[in-house]
Amino acid sequence: MKYTIRPIQQGDEVGINRLRRMPGVFENILGIPSERLERNREGIENLGVNDHRFVAVSEDGEIIGDIGLSVEGSPRRRHCGTIGIMVDHRYQNQHIGSSLMEAALDIADNWLMLVRVELNVFVDNEKAINLYKKYGFEIEGTQRKASIRNGAYVDEYMMGRIKKS
Repeated sequence: MKYTIRPIQQGDEVGINRLRRMPGVFENILGIPSERLERNREGIENLGVNDHRFVAVSEDGEIIGDIGLSVEGSPRRRHCGTIGIMVDHRYQNQHIGSSLMEAALDIADNWLMLVRVELNVFVDNEKAINLYKKYGFEIEGTQRKASIRNGAYVDEYMMGRIKKS
């Protein structure tokens, strides 16, 4: 499958909203089926200088993945960033998550000089955990009953990646 990775832009909110409400995706990203398009539009419009987002776009222009890297605003945590990622369930296990992760980590490592990148992931999301481990993330702890999914409280792993010098 051919796709491109590019920075997010205005107009992408429709594709982002579709992904965030998609069964097979929203359960693992803290999305909800009633998420409104306006929320996604505002999210793109309100990106600041410490927010870096990329989308994966198929040949026919459909957004099939998204990753965001946010640099911490506190001067004492300026060396840290947080990642959130999602890939259309129909295109998972086709290197799209890896391409998105590589784009975000390139910015983190080579342009922002971040030392630490962190994320949270549901403990049963094995595909995502394997992707993160592939890029050097390690499980640092478990947050018990951290989120709600399908009417139950679920645990999340806190994962972090320290850039090797």
